[in-house]
Amino acid sequence: MRPGPSPVPAGRITTQAARAAAAPAERAAAAPAVELEPLSPLLYEPLVRRALEEDLGRAGDLTTDAIVPADAVARARIVARAPGRVAGLAVAAAAFRLLDPAVEVTVEVPDGADAEAGATLATVAGPARAVLTGERVALNLLGRLCGIATATREVVRAVEAASPLCRVVDTRKTTPGLRALEKYAVRAGGGANHRFGLDDAVLVKDNHLALAGGVAAAVERVRARVGHLVRVEVEVDTLEQLDEALAAGVDAVLLDNMDLPTLREAVRRTAGRAVLEASGGITPETAPEIAATGVDLLSIGRLTHSVELLDVALELGGAAGGPLLAKASAGIQ
Repeated sequence: MRPGPSPVPAGRITTQAARAAAAPAERAAAAPAVELEPLSPLLYEPLVRRALEEDLGRAGDLTTDAIVPADAVARARIVARAPGRVAGLAVAAAAFRLLDPAVEVTVEVPDGADAEAGATLATVAGPARAVLTGERVALNLLGRLCGIATATREVVRAVEAASPLCRVVDTRKTTPGLRALEKYAVRAGGGANHRFGLDDAVLVKDNHLALAGGVAAAVERVRARVGHLVRVEVEVDTLEQLDEALAAGVDAVLLDNMDLPTLREAVRRTAGRAVLEASGGITPETAPEIAATGVDLLSIGRLTHSVELLDVALELGGAAGGPLLAKASAGIQ
């Protein structure tokens, strides 16, 4: 896969006005499927290994080892049982290859592309024990990542129709241990990433403000502590707090649970001086009208914390119903 859209780091987020001039060219060059920079195996192999260790337990795969000869080879297809956006095939492949490097996985529908129900996403061929033993871990991870990508795709499409320059971003409400993968899936769905952790940007939230004594005091303390390249965002829930944040010169403002008239007034007051992010209970149904207020970003936690998994399955046999098993010496036809 060719390099494509990368995460949107805090230092790269811009306002709608700043993106407007480049938007026509960007839209003209856009492809139907999102092209992604492949994930480094360092980001997913350790967690796939832990998932396999959890599943294998102390005695290994009792069922497969008893039934399937050690020298048997198999071929199978990873199939989408429902339509959706693909994400995580390299992660799924790792579940088989960590069990036996001889397993070959061939991608048919790449990450970032859409698949119809019944489509073959990838073929798997190699030692049969590894294929069957790795199946559940591979499908668990793939189904979750495809589900996130699909949910993101639907919101992005709805938002683009209402406000083409508004971006859909995720949050830190991710599954512990899976953050890098789930944020990758958001990118596969056409969304962008908010901060990855507490250490890559400052986000002053309501509890910080309460303990600091207000917006100005909190921002002053942050500016005195962090490096000059660190961007600062403040969460506000009133227009008065927005005015304070703008006066303090913050880079971005999170507008928390504001209604549509208040969001429109916030956009008017800000006039491009800071990135505006709307957040709080945003659903696929409400996202378009919120985007239409003129905010720059919609941060949506449900993309990762309440997503429905895409139904994917492993089906033994080739596309034409070829033999399920063969001896290793005979190879895979």
